[in-house]
Amino acid sequence: MQFDHSKLAGRIVEKFGSQRALCAHIGWTESKLSARMNNLVQFDADEIYLLASKDVLDIPAEELGEYFFTV
Repeated sequence: MQFDHSKLAGRIVEKFGSQRALCAHIGWTESKLSARMNNLVQFDADEIYLLASKDVLDIPAEELGEYFFTV
């Protein structure tokens, strides 16, 4: 299944300015994030929890579907 991560991409830019800066902050490689953003690999629950946390993207639990599960 292909998910639309455009809202997630916008939140990354809003909070960090770039995917590169986000990756540096959370210790991921850019290729790891890119694979997930481009639906080559699905985000797992721990990754979603990390990205949504207050000190990263600060995404409220009730909005997770909009960022990670929009088809």
